[in-house]
Amino acid sequence: MPIRTASLTNQIHKNGARLHLAVQTRARSQGADQPPSEAEQALLEERRELKAAKASLQAQPKAPKPQPLWMTKEAKAPAAPKAPRAAKEPKAAKAATQGNKPTRAEKLTKKADSLEAAKKATKKSAKT
Repeated sequence: MPIRTASLTNQIHKNGARLHLAVQTRARSQGADQPPSEAEQALLEERRELKAAKASLQAQPKAPKPQPLWMTKEAKAPAAPKAPRAAKEPKAAKAATQGNKPTRAEKLTKKADSLEAAKKATKKSAKT
């Protein structure tokens, strides 16, 4: 079962209290300039190990996890490039296909001329 980070924090806190007590005891009995005792060395080493374990547990969720198989997609092979198309033949000009069809402007001028001729005629047509 994995160790919880919260329990490591409490262990580090308790270890720090015991270490502080050991340092204070040594300082009062032997003096502050004396080297640390074996108990202090053991407490310091235990504290380093606890802090390293806490750091590794905190870094663990940030590491990438493997994807499940159903989520992974297989890479497709790249598609082969298509061959260039041949150029199409140009279409014939529209004027040649339409023949002698009159344009809009020609139709309007023809209509205007016919109206003028009808006005000048002696017999009135129904349109004028």
